[in-house]
Amino acid sequence: MRKIFSAFLLSGLLALLVTFVSAQEKKPAEPPKPIQSPSQELVGAWNFIGSKVIAMAEDFPEDKYSFKAQKDERTFGENLIHIASVQYMFMNLIKGRTGGSEDSVLKKNPTKADIVKFVKQACADGAELIKTQGDNGLSNEFVFPFGNMLVHNSYGWWFVLEHTGEHFGQLVVYYRVNGLVPPESRPKK
Repeated sequence: MRKIFSAFLLSGLLALLVTFVSAQEKKPAEPPKPIQSPSQELVGAWNFIGSKVIAMAEDFPEDKYSFKAQKDERTFGENLIHIASVQYMFMNLIKGRTGGSEDSVLKKNPTKADIVKFVKQACADGAELIKTQGDNGLSNEFVFPFGNMLVHNSYGWWFVLEHTGEHFGQLVVYYRVNGLVPPESRPKK
């Protein structure tokens, strides 16, 4: 019994020693990448959610663009137009202008190809505006359309990012109800 216990103890100590030595041989973690400016971080977040919505717009079957999970909702295609239209509305407000309505956009973008192009252009235009205005532009002010208050441009950008994320989640449901797997949930190659 004592020999079995000794062998067990010795094998446990050897396992601990191997673990300790292999832990010592690991390379130290790389230092984090340098911090980006606030506008660079914002462009990164903008492009991140934008790329996910664009992937859905390109991937979702064209014959299902008119699908809605229930009668009182927008269709898949209308949701994409809504996302891009709200993005443009805020871009215009940030630039000191007013913009068009979703209805006019719906009439101009009847096909999947038109909608995909519109969504891509909104993403590209937003990223370009953030870059052009830079960090200083984030501190400029505009009248927020929901509540009649002055806000910084940064507030408007983060509001639109959150809004886009909400609709991204809704579009995930449209995928699932149709028995499809959204691009973001597929195994990475």
